[in-house]
Amino acid sequence: MRNPVIEVTGLRCRYGDFEAVRGVDLQVARGELFALLGTNGAGKTTLVETLEGLRAPSAGRVRVLGLDPRRDRASIRARTGIVLQESGFPADLTVGEVVRLWRRGGDRGDALARLDLAHRRDVRIKQLSGGERRRLDLVLAVSGRPELLFLDEPTTGLDPESRQRTWEVVRGLLAEGTTVVLTTHYLEEAESLAHRLAILHRGEVAVSGALVDVLAAQPARISFDLPVGLDVTALPMLAGDVVHVPSGRVDVRTRHLQDDLDALLGWARRDGLALARLRAHHASLEDVFHSARQESAA
Repeated sequence: MRNPVIEVTGLRCRYGDFEAVRGVDLQVARGELFALLGTNGAGKTTLVETLEGLRAPSAGRVRVLGLDPRRDRASIRARTGIVLQESGFPADLTVGEVVRLWRRGGDRGDALARLDLAHRRDVRIKQLSGGERRRLDLVLAVSGRPELLFLDEPTTGLDPESRQRTWEVVRGLLAEGTTVVLTTHYLEEAESLAHRLAILHRGEVAVSGALVDVLAAQPARISFDLPVGLDVTALPMLAGDVVHVPSGRVDVRTRHLQDDLDALLGWARRDGLALARLRAHHASLEDVFHSARQESAA
């Protein structure tokens, strides 16, 4: 990757005897959304804080926009936006006052409108709901149109409509060339937005790569209720692995989704069978996430 916006090599971060990040390597390209995923305690927050210049690494090399995020923090800060997991605003200031105080560039009234906060401009911070405060975090983070945007669980606490609005704003920023680093516990959010990703487990990178390649590495799934009176031995020959659970559900994991689905449907049609609750789909990011945890624990 030429001239990455973020470059991390051999990063290690310790808290006393505990090593939260253990030898992480990753790169983030300009204009992409890179998702950092993992369970609580996986090392995501420590890694992001190091990229933001809030924490010095114990070992390894980190470059953000070609600079050292710790030593050159002031220079980098002028070119970045940050949405932290938690933020605090003066409770008695209004939304409009906070935006004016924070503003580093042009008017962000467009972001207020897109995030459904324009009508709350004269409302005091203490009167906002938790979701409204979260949306205000994003408005302030995109003030000045940053080259690089860190989003640390930006949609936690948002209702589905507000989450969709946030996604639309992020897609707009990506279209304008902004590079985004996202941490989230909502896997569908990462699957919808990310170009590339890394899944951390116990401080190490368990899986990384382009989203399409990461998903393609996992088998697809077909599931259905086995018709009453039949045993799994009655199923047609399939390329995938067949698992029959006690409840009567059949789960097929296959790398030949179309062929196996065609074989199942042809068999059911010939024998006049109904495959209740039939589902067929390619691997999801949730499948990848759970597989990564199992492989790391093995």
